[in-house]
Amino acid sequence: MTASAEIAQESLLWSDETLGLHVVADPSGSVRLTGDGRPWDCLVPLVEVILTGHGRTWSGERFIDTTVGSRLVLRGHKTVQDRQWRRTTISLTDPDTGLAADVTLSTVPGEGFVRSQVRLVNEGDAPLHLEGISILTLGGITDGEKGLDGLTLHWADNDWLAECRWRQATFRDQVVPLSRTAHGHEGRGCFERSSQGSWSTGRHLPLGALTGGAGGAWLWQIESSAGWRYETGEREGAAYLALFGPDDAHHQWRQTLAQGAEFTTVPAVLVHTESGGLDAAFGELTAYRRHIRRTHPDHTALPVIYNDYMNTLMGDPTTDKLLPLIEAAGAAGAEVFVIDAGWYDDDAQGWWDAVGAWEPAGRRFPGGIQEVLDAIRRHGMTPGLWLEPEVVGVRSRLALTLPDEAFFRRGGVRLTEHGRHHLDLRHPAARAHLDRVIDRIVGEWGVGYLKLDYNINAGPGTENGSESAGAGLLGHHRAHLDWLTSLLDRYSGLVLENCGSGGLRMDYAQLAVTQLQSTSDQQDPLRYPPIAAAAATAVAPEQAAVWAYPQPHFDLDEIAFTMTTALLGRVHLSGFLDRMDEEQLALVRSGIDLYKRIRPAIGSARPFWPLGLPGWEDSWLAHGLHGEATTYLALWRRDVVNDETAAQKPSSGVRGIRIPHLRGNRLDPQVLYPTGAGATATWDAIDGTLTTSLPRVNTAVLLSLDHTEQ
Repeated sequence: MTASAEIAQESLLWSDETLGLHVVADPSGSVRLTGDGRPWDCLVPLVEVILTGHGRTWSGERFIDTTVGSRLVLRGHKTVQDRQWRRTTISLTDPDTGLAADVTLSTVPGEGFVRSQVRLVNEGDAPLHLEGISILTLGGITDGEKGLDGLTLHWADNDWLAECRWRQATFRDQVVPLSRTAHGHEGRGCFERSSQGSWSTGRHLPLGALTGGAGGAWLWQIESSAGWRYETGEREGAAYLALFGPDDAHHQWRQTLAQGAEFTTVPAVLVHTESGGLDAAFGELTAYRRHIRRTHPDHTALPVIYNDYMNTLMGDPTTDKLLPLIEAAGAAGAEVFVIDAGWYDDDAQGWWDAVGAWEPAGRRFPGGIQEVLDAIRRHGMTPGLWLEPEVVGVRSRLALTLPDEAFFRRGGVRLTEHGRHHLDLRHPAARAHLDRVIDRIVGEWGVGYLKLDYNINAGPGTENGSESAGAGLLGHHRAHLDWLTSLLDRYSGLVLENCGSGGLRMDYAQLAVTQLQSTSDQQDPLRYPPIAAAAATAVAPEQAAVWAYPQPHFDLDEIAFTMTTALLGRVHLSGFLDRMDEEQLALVRSGIDLYKRIRPAIGSARPFWPLGLPGWEDSWLAHGLHGEATTYLALWRRDVVNDETAAQKPSSGVRGIRIPHLRGNRLDPQVLYPTGAGATATWDAIDGTLTTSLPRVNTAVLLSLDHTEQ
């Protein structure tokens, strides 16, 4: 039977022409998500569920081919349309266990993404023990006539100081052909990536992609701060994809559903574009991120933030050190001034393992912290403070006064990691403590910006009674998101920055609530560009906080280099501005002035990478944002010094950059910043190539490309 004839016998439950995807049911009631004309055998059940006592039909590393998934049958579906979203819920049931599954697929008409979330309910007579649930599955992925040989797999490694490092390999390099016809079985392995512990992005980003040679792309994102995993492999001559939240094998997550109990997975999204490759797919993902996040009062303002930490006070603020920085930051054009770590440090043994009370240090602020906060306001800026709310130092008085149940525990023992205990925000005492802290800092002191950091990996989670550690972690993080939401409900003008030792908790569970995301703690200005340039893969540009830390010992090229790195995201200014000469300050101020002119366009523009996603050692890097009338392009030329080797051989100062989406347009390339770098740019509309010249190494520029069709 041909694929088209087979599809004709199936019942269409859901369809999206922009995505080219359909949900179909066969005559037995089994349901699959499919592309156009895909053979049924290569598809995957719409939901895969691993229950204790009901595992898989083919054992291995894969989390597909589950017994329950193969038994789930259709019992109904419905569609609801609101002002923005079209939501279709497909209801399935397992006749053997009584497990019901509602799969909700959400789309925005005309956009190239679908969001999925699964709700399970135990309608049977006996408890069910969940060990893993897919959020979204898809089979039948190929590159047309090239099949699997034409597919490329993309994933992102993530680490402290080295975030957003994208890798790629041919699909066949990772999933080798096994002579399916000779063995009569699929392989047992797959390509997988997953999180570990409470740093959701401590190893990898919860993103991945498959692309084809003709420019088509499948791109996915999982939205979880408490465990995630994805896998792709071969099934009947095509690739499949399966996205998961936490599971037992990787995250010690198990959930018991008593009779009538329910569980809802974390969300995930799938993007599909027919052309344009990763750039087009990340453009769609950026649009999706803007649809799901909370609307904030300042969502288009993008105020310039000065933070005293990076390469400056480094956790040692005092009134005497802050006052000149406040004056200089205000004069440079900053609109928020954040006092980072150390403002609470009044402990002779150091503050790291004594945090938790979040009271100002008297010895640091002899006139009181309000003196400094008032100075920030007098210079026209909103005061901000750093907090690490989820931890309590082992030497803090809170470690003795809060009950054991308010902390993470495993085996009945309170968790200790790097000198800290971890609060469980499901406990009313833990939440009441933090509410009192915020009401004092925001409500009484008038702080309008909070940098919320997270500097320990708490491992698999917490065990409260009979619950698994992974279930405890998910429960805490859902309570944490609820707490963050309550702060923004209570203080409508409050701005929250999500930080996780830089970018180690950079996920859209957090970013659907908070306004900003710290992208890195990287202190080397030459190492930051590949992080900053790739940040828009993980974060919408207007949420990506990037450090710009010009220093008085920098020459003008170095100042312009670090400033340019931040101009297409959210500027996190730092550095000893109070010690600079007038020429240096003028260069900083001109960068901030330019940012204020272009920032209204950042929140609606889509990212692109005309030199490809940046490599860690690349000499030339490029990252752009394109809107309806203007394209902005940041360009870096650098010679990176490795720890073990000498500097790379200097690259040529001229680089041709193809920008296919602007081909055929008349462009007037302009060097916006810095204007004195000697950079030039010319445009060939026929070829779609921008030829740029940066005559000196370790320089960077921001260009504008105003365009009209010829």
